[in-house]
Amino acid sequence: MKHESGAWRFVIYAVLAIALGFFALPAWFALVNSFKPLEEIYAGNVFGLPNQWTVQPWVKAWGQACTGAGDCAGLSRYFLNSVLTVVPATVIGTLWGCFNGYVLAKWRFARSEAVLFVLMFGSFIPIGLFLFPLTVIFDRLGLSNSLAGLIVVYVIYSLPTALFFKNYFVGFPGELIKAARIDGAGLFRIFWSIVLPTARPILMVVVIMSFTNIWNDFLFALVLAPFESQTVTVGLNNLINVVEERAEYNVHMAAALIAALPTALVYIAAGKHFVRGLTSGAVKG
Repeated sequence: MKHESGAWRFVIYAVLAIALGFFALPAWFALVNSFKPLEEIYAGNVFGLPNQWTVQPWVKAWGQACTGAGDCAGLSRYFLNSVLTVVPATVIGTLWGCFNGYVLAKWRFARSEAVLFVLMFGSFIPIGLFLFPLTVIFDRLGLSNSLAGLIVVYVIYSLPTALFFKNYFVGFPGELIKAARIDGAGLFRIFWSIVLPTARPILMVVVIMSFTNIWNDFLFALVLAPFESQTVTVGLNNLINVVEERAEYNVHMAAALIAALPTALVYIAAGKHFVRGLTSGAVKG
């Protein structure tokens, strides 16, 4: 019995090691090559540590690399545009989804299940189907020349997160809501003062997921954002696709890591809260 248990433990560790290697190897490849001179990469040293360390690829990727004709300011502008887009879209979208989930869980009304179905159905429609209608709507509303329209799209597209909050709030004590109603509190006051402070675990889950999805989005940012307001994923694509006499792989790797750094830092900083929130949501749901 012990021998069988030990064999299964070995299999589990082996599978986990393979999964770790699958995700860690590309990151390691990008990291070590982003600190190498280009000549060293072309000489064949692509997986080992740099023989000569340099931060020049990072400096060039951030503020000097070309991302198009006449535009050689690196990813800095695109990075700032992403921050200005992601932060408000994540905050507004998460709070809106939280409120919707609370209403769907505790304030029963006619066709509430139909509303939830429509919200979820929208999340399964391919993004490409929305692009042309949104382009027309943006043009009619005058939102085509700013980041505001892109923020609106991300907020609306994050509404299906209401399902996570609905499952979480199903287990919220109804007696507290009834007591608050008796004391004269309305829908919004109950949500803001009583419900929202208890939702921190699931809020962390949705914030991390929304931040990651919005930061990594490419299609909406490419089609709907004006040229001067394009985000970091578009800038990374432009940088890598610039025609050069000799591809600067070290700069490309540094640029990819710069684009990926915020989402990695968010997960590292709040990873334990993410796991707790998923567990809490599963128990309550």
